[in-house]
Amino acid sequence: MQNRILKIKQSLSKVIPFYKQLSWYSKILVWIGMVILMHFIYLIALIFVFPPITTTQLGSMMDGHGMSRDYECLKNISSNAVLAVIGSEDQLFMEHYGFDLESIEKAVEYNKSKPKKMRGASTISQQVAKNVFLWQGRSWIRKGLEVYFTIMIETLWSKRRIMEMYLNVIEMGDGIFGIQAAAKKYFNKDAKKLTREEAAMIAAALPNPKKYKVKPISSYVSYRFPWVLQQMDQLEPDENINYLMHQADFNASTAPRITVKKQESADTIKTETQEFHTDSLGN
Repeated sequence: MQNRILKIKQSLSKVIPFYKQLSWYSKILVWIGMVILMHFIYLIALIFVFPPITTTQLGSMMDGHGMSRDYECLKNISSNAVLAVIGSEDQLFMEHYGFDLESIEKAVEYNKSKPKKMRGASTISQQVAKNVFLWQGRSWIRKGLEVYFTIMIETLWSKRRIMEMYLNVIEMGDGIFGIQAAAKKYFNKDAKKLTREEAAMIAAALPNPKKYKVKPISSYVSYRFPWVLQQMDQLEPDENINYLMHQADFNASTAPRITVKKQESADTIKTETQEFHTDSLGN
């Protein structure tokens, strides 16, 4: 151990004089290079570990909302939860490369016509990029960085890892982060035991989990979660989605399926959901 410390000191004794001789702009380039290097190291590290904390989680604690969080591997999460968030938040998750261009285009057009009632178009990948690496807000700087980090995680991470990260870092209630904490809070069970209905209820609140309550169930969640169940029924046969579900706990218990009889109601819910997203390129 002492030999290692001695070698480090010897290395620093050579590097520090060289650094001091550099011009000011060379020093800036060195620091930029170090930041980029650390950035890539962190991106790679997050393939294997979860973030120690995020800015959203830190902000929740500073605002007095606390932080309830319990990271879980995808194998310990119900496949119902995987299917529910895809049905609710990003039905093209397994097909796109981070961005749903058609939804973004529609959101931009909608926001031009109704600037006071913004509609979003964030994919699951974009939400992961924002919640893991960035902060809450609507500035163009944040949006530009969100595009960059979305491209990076779609390039370096698998879809499985993106989904696993999403289900662990996204806020699912006031100060409640991740599906395990949500399952414990709302249903007093582990995430791997969530039924189809329970997963749909949690997913139904995701457009604005601080406003739309799972328990006691708000009128919005009560109205919307049958639509989420309907989307789950339609998406489950998809081969790519089914493969991702197999990465989760595929032996999850299953509740009776609920269908929405009136398609108009489902369309209405989908429109309202898009309007309440605040973490997208479209708003």
